[in-house]
Amino acid sequence: MLTLKNVEVVYSDVILVLRGVSLEVPDGKIVALLGANGAGKTTTLRAISGLLPVHRGDLTKGEISLDGRRIDHLRAQKIVALGISQALEGRRILAELTVEENLRLGAHTSRRKLADNLERVYTLFPILKERPRFTAGYLSGGEQQMLAIGRALMSAPRYLLLDEPSLGLAPLLVQQIRDIIVEINRQGTGVLLVEQNANMALSIADHGYIMETGKLVMDKPADELAADDDVREFYLGLHGQDVASFAEVKHYRRKKRWLS
Repeated sequence: MLTLKNVEVVYSDVILVLRGVSLEVPDGKIVALLGANGAGKTTTLRAISGLLPVHRGDLTKGEISLDGRRIDHLRAQKIVALGISQALEGRRILAELTVEENLRLGAHTSRRKLADNLERVYTLFPILKERPRFTAGYLSGGEQQMLAIGRALMSAPRYLLLDEPSLGLAPLLVQQIRDIIVEINRQGTGVLLVEQNANMALSIADHGYIMETGKLVMDKPADELAADDDVREFYLGLHGQDVASFAEVKHYRRKKRWLS
């Protein structure tokens, strides 16, 4: 079990971004973390994966644990070695290197199983297997996203953190990424999925959390979130006939109700 308890994160010693965040990702489950831009979703992933120091961030309260062992004081490389890997928002591949060179970089904590992990990634992403020596920067956006996820899988993680994997992709590619996440999970990898595409995320998640301004304001099983009127209105783009536009919704009233 991957667990966050009352986590608070501050950037540059002054900017409070996360305020008492508590969530759980059970083994072998998909958990969706939803929210608007700036809500704190990416910061949550950075806190888990040990990347806060790179961005001048500090975990000032709370704790993060894996199977009861605290990991919030560990370096990122050690966290990867313990079984938590992240595919960053915006892909962040090394454009000048080949596809296979990018993948091999992801295996730096799991060299002994490099061949097996490489074969797993190539099975999940046949398009990458077809072009291992292709320069990564010339891949399409969808192929680069597949490469980013594949690189994260090269350490054979128990938990995969995905930050906006569908961002900027055409609908057909979003469906492909969705199906790949389902298959990765079917193979036994737990997934914490940060997504603005709430429809896609809730269609495959077991549980979901909604974040606003650094706080979790709602969490329920994914199917219950997808059926919730507030969630449908604010995150799925659905509303009743009596609401003419999003601007007319008394958002603060609903937020107050969530926090009460």
